[in-house]
Amino acid sequence: MQMTMRWFGPGYDSVTLEQIRQIPGVTGVITTLYGTLPGEVWEKDAILGIKKEIEDAGLSLAGIESVNIHDAIKTGAPEREQYIDNYIATLERLGEADIHLVCYNFMPVFDWTRTDLAKKRADGSTTMAYDQKIIDTIDPDAMTNSINAQSRGYVLAGWEPERLGRLKELFAMYKGIDGEKLLGNLKYFIERIMPVCDKYNINMAIHPDDPAWSVFDLPRIVTDKEKLLRLVGLVDNVHHGVTLCTGSLGTNPNNDIPGIIRALKGRIHFAHIRNLRHNGPGDFEESAHLSSDGSLDIFAIVKALYDIGFDGPIRPDHGRAIWGEVSMPGYGLYDRALGVTYLNGLWEAIDKLSR
Repeated sequence: MQMTMRWFGPGYDSVTLEQIRQIPGVTGVITTLYGTLPGEVWEKDAILGIKKEIEDAGLSLAGIESVNIHDAIKTGAPEREQYIDNYIATLERLGEADIHLVCYNFMPVFDWTRTDLAKKRADGSTTMAYDQKIIDTIDPDAMTNSINAQSRGYVLAGWEPERLGRLKELFAMYKGIDGEKLLGNLKYFIERIMPVCDKYNINMAIHPDDPAWSVFDLPRIVTDKEKLLRLVGLVDNVHHGVTLCTGSLGTNPNNDIPGIIRALKGRIHFAHIRNLRHNGPGDFEESAHLSSDGSLDIFAIVKALYDIGFDGPIRPDHGRAIWGEVSMPGYGLYDRALGVTYLNGLWEAIDKLSR
């Protein structure tokens, strides 16, 4: 496996490449052209520019998260053909730049949902949390305003103001789109992009829905083992695969994540590892990566990845805010660096014991 960190790029991230380079075991970053809008064709010079900046810092560009998908593609609108063509053009430019991994999602309207971005924990740290009882009492506009108010001035991935300023229009677009239609639109998209993925050896890794159930009656199609197996079966191509996100799948305590990993052998191209603690049905908070700090067995998860021969990029996912750090919620330096150290320690121990 390759240990990486997510980096949002100059002007968007409080964490620098110099700081990332100093975390033992981290050799690459996962990044994106954060200022581009869904549907835009990425400029060659911009791709090569951010790649050079990363490589000049002594790191590799291990993958892109994300090339966001336009809502016309997700809803199957007539204009989806042009937006898929644009997406293919971007993939061609990434392939020409020797970039071979793209993480993406197919979630309607909201890429992820939380009700609190700075919940105070017993140890004094703060973390992102979700409570379905709160969601049940508010509407999407109220939640959007709440998220923006807690953003600390950062543009949050999946909550870009250009999209969410059209919230009513977006909900209208998805009216009548159920899970089967959304899945069919995903299949159409994957079939259209696979030829360029084959040409440039680009692994497309779809991210699970977060949380793993419907929010505001929007359809969810990437939530559990059954849906993931159905999803990878849509198109029989190794380049059509999954981002294994323990935090998203772990929102449902019934999901056996090590079992999911073993069932998806050969189709997991990227892994997000984080822990969370369940406080009750539909009520969870993100925790430190350490197994005992949350509800997930991170050792069993890492061992399952090792056992299936996973050799792609891994990154510690969201971290707590600790030691007074102010950053984009979930994406500070300190707690994620602790997560890297923990995950590297688990991998080393499993590797040596397995030998």
